[in-house]
Amino acid sequence: MNIDLIFSIINIVLIATTPLVFASIGELVTEKSGVLNLGVEGMMLVGAVTAFVTLVITNNYFLTFLFGMLSGLLMSSLFAFLVLILLSNQVATGLALTIFGIGLSSMIGKKYIGTPIEGVNPYYFIILSFFVVYAVNQFLYKTKPGLILRAVGESHISAHAQGYNVIKIRFLSIAFGGLMCGLAGAYMSIAYAPMWQENMVAGRGWIALALVVFATWKPGRALLGAYIFGSVSILQMNLQGFGVRIPAQFFVMAPYLATIIVLVIISSDRLRIKLSAPACLTIPFFRGR
Repeated sequence: MNIDLIFSIINIVLIATTPLVFASIGELVTEKSGVLNLGVEGMMLVGAVTAFVTLVITNNYFLTFLFGMLSGLLMSSLFAFLVLILLSNQVATGLALTIFGIGLSSMIGKKYIGTPIEGVNPYYFIILSFFVVYAVNQFLYKTKPGLILRAVGESHISAHAQGYNVIKIRFLSIAFGGLMCGLAGAYMSIAYAPMWQENMVAGRGWIALALVVFATWKPGRALLGAYIFGSVSILQMNLQGFGVRIPAQFFVMAPYLATIIVLVIISSDRLRIKLSAPACLTIPFFRGR
């Protein structure tokens, strides 16, 4: 194989996989605190359209990514209020958040479809994604706040008994997940494919959810899993060139099939223990307990 072709493939994989890294590492932190947020796809879409519209209006890249991340933060804060304060079902609320995000992004971005913009170099964000994974790993396993966050995810009752504010810790974890999803979405519309198109995230939010489980809630494995998936995605795009006939519909449904498998896995206590899932994942915390 030509060396130039190899480097070209690596380049494509790096660029295409970066939003998965951001989204999955954000969701990983959220789940480590004991909360499952299935609204990743919706938050990414809102982040993407917010960043795009901001760039068109202001032509300021700093504000573009700032508002993209803040939009993800606002979406995740809404989710946090519903599941932590009103104690709504996490799975149902997350799905509703995704549906809301799809509709909201379509409404906001309707008149911006086809609007030309000048994108930014994606390599800054590739480097940033590696730094974020490293920083999150150090935070979770090398710092006291990270230990407390993991303790809340393992036993929120015990953490509460030790005097830790479970609601606050989970709220901050959910907020971080929203920021990362907003950044992932902004990267999609400004760096990866500089444009706005409805549903342009194309299932990556669901894939990010699956990656967290497949990585057994470890940041480094999430990074590795994201790049493995990215490599497979690039390979499948070229399968027909090698004479392999696989229906395109199979790859369209793959993210959703993976999400169903994830839900089955986290609903089984035995499998959760084997995969080192946070023991309190999806279990609501009642403030009075």
